[in-house]
Amino acid sequence: MMKTESYSFIDIFDFSTEQDGENIKLNKIVIPIIQRDYAQGRLIPEIKRIRDRFLDALFNAIEGDPITLDFVYGDIDSNGIMTPLDGQQRLTTLFLLHWYAAKKEDVDFEEYEFLKMFSYETRYSARDFCVLLVDFEINIVDKALISDQIKNQHWFPLSWTKDQTINSMLVMLDAIHSKFFKVEDLWGKLKSKKISFYFLPIKDMGLTDELYIKMNSRGKPLTQFEHFKAEFERVLKSIDSKLEKEISSKIDKEWTTLLWNYRGDDNLIDDEFLRYYRFICDVICYKNGDSPQGRSTDEFDLLSMYFAESTENIKLLETYFDCWVNVQENSVDEFFEKFNQENIFEDSLRNYADLTGNKQTRFSLNKKILLYTIVVFLKNREKVSDDEYIRRLRIVRNLIANSRDEISDSTSRVGGNRLPAILKQVDSIILKGEIDSSLDINFNRHQLDEEKEKINWCKNNPDKEQILFELEDHELLYGQIGIVGLENPELFSRFKSLFLCDLDKVNCALLSIGDYSQTNSWRRQLGSTMNESWQNLFHKSSNGNFDKTKETLKSLLEMHEKFNDNILSDIINRFLQSCETNSEYPWQYYFIKYQSFRPDKYGKYSWANYNNKKYEFSAMFTRDKWSQNTFQPFLKEIDESRLNRDNLGQSLIYDDQYIVICVNDGYIIKTLDSAEELLKIDILQNENNIDIEDRIIKGKTVIPLMIKDLLSKKENK
Repeated sequence: MMKTESYSFIDIFDFSTEQDGENIKLNKIVIPIIQRDYAQGRLIPEIKRIRDRFLDALFNAIEGDPITLDFVYGDIDSNGIMTPLDGQQRLTTLFLLHWYAAKKEDVDFEEYEFLKMFSYETRYSARDFCVLLVDFEINIVDKALISDQIKNQHWFPLSWTKDQTINSMLVMLDAIHSKFFKVEDLWGKLKSKKISFYFLPIKDMGLTDELYIKMNSRGKPLTQFEHFKAEFERVLKSIDSKLEKEISSKIDKEWTTLLWNYRGDDNLIDDEFLRYYRFICDVICYKNGDSPQGRSTDEFDLLSMYFAESTENIKLLETYFDCWVNVQENSVDEFFEKFNQENIFEDSLRNYADLTGNKQTRFSLNKKILLYTIVVFLKNREKVSDDEYIRRLRIVRNLIANSRDEISDSTSRVGGNRLPAILKQVDSIILKGEIDSSLDINFNRHQLDEEKEKINWCKNNPDKEQILFELEDHELLYGQIGIVGLENPELFSRFKSLFLCDLDKVNCALLSIGDYSQTNSWRRQLGSTMNESWQNLFHKSSNGNFDKTKETLKSLLEMHEKFNDNILSDIINRFLQSCETNSEYPWQYYFIKYQSFRPDKYGKYSWANYNNKKYEFSAMFTRDKWSQNTFQPFLKEIDESRLNRDNLGQSLIYDDQYIVICVNDGYIIKTLDSAEELLKIDILQNENNIDIEDRIIKGKTVIPLMIKDLLSKKENK
């Protein structure tokens, strides 16, 4: 194999080689007509990213550790003219950088005269531009654009602005100026071989079709993926040339075939590949105990971070693609159809990452975990049967659905980055069918405990497994069945029957049995006509009184094997009649009897002092805040037209003079201006502070009379 050496752009012109017994010295580099235009200066976002990244690498080499770029391949003819077959873009950028350094630092012409030995043959305009550029004496100052000064010269015809190569060179010169203007002794650092590349001359070789394809057709810019693929192959080759050949072949064949079915409108699979690549990088990051938040999402940076020095990670990437190629079914689509799943692999190819660099994504953390779960199964399909996978996937889904507050990869949130431990938990579930209790905080601990119990329960009750799964799948439970309890399998089907009924009637029937509300600071959660209210009640959280809700629900479910609206109405009416017969009116009585207490919202109520002032509460229209639509329900039922919205529904207002508020044992009338208490209307209560007269009826009767009397007295004065 021919020995290769590294050269700087300066000393490459001292290169010589032997041809037919004659020593040939390289005396010119010519970009041939067959080559495409210079593209690193094009004004499109993906090229700008590539340009910025390349200049950053050159800058870091100049100011820090030297860099050796990849191979430059070229033909050298008997006249010493080298035709680059690969490396045109890098050579052109180095030509411009050396020109800039020489002009900025006023280097003697003899030192940079070799720049005239670099030429473009793609168009005569590009060729002439390179010659004239070297001769041009420019005054380089900090804020002045290089391109403006060049375009203002008499030797720069207007028609040259239509030459893609010249335009790209001008853009690159401005970028170089912005990056390197403050670098001291730039020319000296270039001379000291801070930047070099490997050069491999190719003797007696014509342009084959294969080589032409590798060089890309003239004028066609390399895509972001093509740049990445070239860099990826270079990294692989530096680690393991055999592995590089194997993976490069898979990218071109098996993996392209896999992704082709999901290609975009551009008939390319480039973006699809890069999005799935991002998923793999995130998995590696999590497995290292880290979070991708705050880190670069640039595919080249990720390549450097995760693959430049790790054969293990490269192998992981290979298996993450191969597992989809090797599905036992005829296709990936058929795999998902078999297990009645949405094609989350396709979802990841479409939405995993925004490749423009703004870090937006439509692929949630929940989906990341689910995709990882499926990959773990596919990679270990010889160890996990399809039936085991179905059962274990259900466990993971339950955990995901009930860990809304826990699933986070933020290092700043309480609990920190949970994804590393969550992925380990997924490994244990899919590979062993077990919950790993030794892991630090991961999924919701209540759900982890429940899933562990369900695993053992199913082993002991295989005949009841299916009815458990049906209960898990209920839209109000989505996996968490603790509100019914494994100890009550006879109630599983009854729960489904109950919640086929009118939800408002279910709410009232439960309150007829007991106060099943749950507490969260000053808020209380009750059911409503919205599913969300019941989902909040039926899933263990920081709310208090979950066990009371469960006890009340159990009591209702035990009343009948099947439920309908008539049965619930009977339960409700018996409760109301009992209250009226006994002349005892707890807050639940009013809540059930008067529809205004139950807005079709989230079932949220504010109770400042529930234990001592049960009649002082407000109905909320939002999940967790008061708003103008908040109201005190007793007042709304008495006279909704006078409800004071400016006071957030906490008072009635009469003739812009008097307000009425509700207190635990009655109503108070005040003046609007001074808030001075004028009158109190007492509500009779028993020794347990429960109303023994209907305060709604009394309020509707007495309050208008009191207001009328006050207004009359004021007029008489």
